[in-house]
Amino acid sequence: MTPVPNAARSAANVPFKAPPPIFHMRCVACWCVAGVLALIVASFATLDLQFARFFSGEAMGRMVRFLGELLQPNLELGFLRKLGAASLETLAMSAVGTGLAAIFGLLLGVPASRPYADARAPWRLPTRLVLNALRSIPELVWAALLLISAGLGPLAGTLALAMHTTGVLGRLFAEAIENAPPAAGFALRVQGVPSSRVFLFATLPQVLPQLLSYTLYRWENNIRAAAVLGVVGAGGLGQMLSFHMGLFQMRETSSILLAMILLVALVDLGSYVMRRILAR
Repeated sequence: MTPVPNAARSAANVPFKAPPPIFHMRCVACWCVAGVLALIVASFATLDLQFARFFSGEAMGRMVRFLGELLQPNLELGFLRKLGAASLETLAMSAVGTGLAAIFGLLLGVPASRPYADARAPWRLPTRLVLNALRSIPELVWAALLLISAGLGPLAGTLALAMHTTGVLGRLFAEAIENAPPAAGFALRVQGVPSSRVFLFATLPQVLPQLLSYTLYRWENNIRAAAVLGVVGAGGLGQMLSFHMGLFQMRETSSILLAMILLVALVDLGSYVMRRILAR
């Protein structure tokens, strides 16, 4: 007779346990999910969503006419030159704004982080409050405020992108620094190395790929944001879009939308290639 292995014997003696119910009274997560679902249902109930009017024959006919006009972009050489200059301006706004945000985000992210568990971080709370204030104000609001001092043009849009993105990147950089593996920094600290050198030679090399990845991702987002900021007069493709849409010039609007799509696609491709190079 073949002996029964100990593992099989012990498994056979374990009583069968039924899976827990999907919802029970003491499950906090279940109540949270139920509350979120109730809020979603209440949101649909309070909004005046006229789906029947949206999908009516009249609305569909207007949409078809609008799409037909958009399918005839303006490809005149003079207009394409203006479009190319506006595209470069949008690209420059996003690049400079993201670069400034990466610099100031790192300068604010270091004091907003606690590099190890027992570290004294007296500036952590006030710096995080500053970062929260910067990123809580949208780029469009920053641009509208900065237009008063900087005037119309790409300077206000660039500064608006830098202000908002500094708050976003500063928080992400602080979280990356706090989550860095502590072994290398601990080895230097027990040798009496100053905190600044510990950060430069132990923490920063470990988190640098992550910081660059965050920066590239925000650059992709800022391309889209820079294209929208022109609506309030901050230059670039958005300013052209606001002007021609206001005059109902659909051919020019179509060309601008195509330029936006192409610019975002090129930046996404370049960012993807750079991330692959950094991951090697």
